Amino acid sequence: MSDSIETLVKRVEELEHQAAFQDEMHESLNATVAKQDREIIELKHQFSMVSQRLKEISETSPGAQQQDETPPHY
Repeated sequence: MSDSIETLVKRVEELEHQAAFQDEMHESLNATVAKQDREIIELKHQFSMVSQRLKEISETSPGAQQQDETPPHY
């Protein structure tokens, strides 16, 4: 009887260790996802700024043509 109790205690301890490890892993992954989300938002903002700047440059360039114009031979 004592042997089965010891076995159960060991199993419970192992499950507690696994649960603690999973909690730590969950927190780590959550932090990583949150960091990546912030980075994606910043990159989208930077991309938008670069895109707007390129648009401004193309509009003010002398001899600039619109991208949607068809060539004269069509």
